[in-house]
Amino acid sequence: MENKDKIRFAKTLSGIYDNFAQSQERPKDFARINIVFRPLPWAIFKGPGFYSEQYYDYSPWNPYRQGIHRLAYKDNIFIVENFDFDNKARLAGSGRNPELLDSLDVKTLKKRCGCSMHFIETTPNHFMGGVEPGNECLVPRDGELTYLVSEVEVNQHSWVSRDRGFDPKTNQVKWGSEHGPLKFQRIEDISDIVTSMWIEEEKQ
Repeated sequence: MENKDKIRFAKTLSGIYDNFAQSQERPKDFARINIVFRPLPWAIFKGPGFYSEQYYDYSPWNPYRQGIHRLAYKDNIFIVENFDFDNKARLAGSGRNPELLDSLDVKTLKKRCGCSMHFIETTPNHFMGGVEPGNECLVPRDGELTYLVSEVEVNQHSWVSRDRGFDPKTNQVKWGSEHGPLKFQRIEDISDIVTSMWIEEEKQ
């Protein structure tokens, strides 16, 4: 069942999401944002992976967050590992223009230790996740290091997320949405390459 579970999870993640309704209902509190989670060509990791980006709707070629991710599965937990990489500007826009992913230099990938997201399936095709335990995903903000607390709830129709940064010494919130989570609707399914062959990892 493991590969079938990974396929379902990967297909659920893969999409383009927009918080248009939320930004219209509460424009003073929420800007209009897009999130894209696009499956990577299998050859990048010799197994399943994703490219992600988040950007303001008015600036699709200037994402404020980009990531490369590898998918793993252990003890009924879906693990989305996070990697840093070079040439982010050249990959900007790859969410909607996957041909730009050809510019990704695999040799520059560097795993962000402590920053994997762990997801569990709470009801069929409904997943809840957060940063792996340990408070070791450190993010610099305004000249200070904070640890990231990221919460995500995703299903076939929606994506709800909230990111906050905490002071490692006092555990006080230093940054993040003051108005609650961002609420997105899936506007496009981009899971066509997620198949049993895409899920299989190359044997070492």
